[in-house]
Amino acid sequence: MKSKQELINEFKLSENDTGSVQVQLALLTERINHLNEHLKANPNDNHSRRGLLQMVGKRKGFMLYLKNKDIEAYRKIIKDLGIRDVK
Repeated sequence: MKSKQELINEFKLSENDTGSVQVQLALLTERINHLNEHLKANPNDNHSRRGLLQMVGKRKGFMLYLKNKDIEAYRKIIKDLGIRDVK
């Protein structure tokens, strides 16, 4: 699992960038992957499952925004993060 600072450094657009869509997508994806592993070990943890679904919905919103705003950046980030295209 990458640290938060490593992810920010990898996906930032400028020197002081910590909140661009690309950075937020990377951070959300890392949290989603971590929570997915937790739910494999704890299948009855429905409170965490709800949080996971909320994060997935939020990530989808960011992805749709980026797809409409900058398609090249969108294609690059889904390739880098290894996530599927949104419809």
